[in-house]
Amino acid sequence: MTTGRKSRPDGQSSDHVFRRRGPLRRTLRYCGYVALVFAAVFCGGFLIFVDSVTNLEPPAAPAADAIVVLTGGYQRIDQAVELLERGAGKRLLISGAHPTTTAEQIRRTTNGPAKLFGCCVDVGYEAQDTIGNANETANWIRDNAYRTILVVTSNYHMPRSLLELRRINRDTAFIPYPVVNSDLKHTDWMFDPNALRTLLSEYGKFTIAYVRDITGWHGSTGLRDPELAPSAP
Repeated sequence: MTTGRKSRPDGQSSDHVFRRRGPLRRTLRYCGYVALVFAAVFCGGFLIFVDSVTNLEPPAAPAADAIVVLTGGYQRIDQAVELLERGAGKRLLISGAHPTTTAEQIRRTTNGPAKLFGCCVDVGYEAQDTIGNANETANWIRDNAYRTILVVTSNYHMPRSLLELRRINRDTAFIPYPVVNSDLKHTDWMFDPNALRTLLSEYGKFTIAYVRDITGWHGSTGLRDPELAPSAP
């Protein structure tokens, strides 16, 4: 009986073919390991992020020099106006208002006192995103020489907002006042498609912001051209 290597039509033995494929297999295997590590880190970080968001609570007796609310829903603005009425801050900035929205429209929607809006509310139109909110707020803080700021935004949006604000203005104390749109702590958010999609999206944005922070990459200011942004009436 004759034994030996099986030959392919091109004259190469199967052993030779396997040897040629060896490095490719190893590379694919290592890539698979790396992908698993990244997936584990991403999932672990996501769970930590969700836990921090679900456990955010507003301070019992909020007090600061001023208040800033990042637009994204009138529930946030309602809460900020209420805090201003209660004396939690001396002045309020509504950052990131749409250029076509006037201060009077916001006042009517929130049922805020006309006197309060006339004396103590500023509407910012330049910010287009969270980075823009941070830059617009930093300019406002500098113009008014504030030292402590109460930050009002949704609970899931708070970690990224604080990261951007503290990155630009490290000398100011930012106090979080989260607005809870949905009670993630006592609901099965994993089985709620809308909640899960919102949390995953925000975690992805937070991760990008964190990488920007540690690498020192700045990119866009997130601000509209001042000439295109109307002045608050």
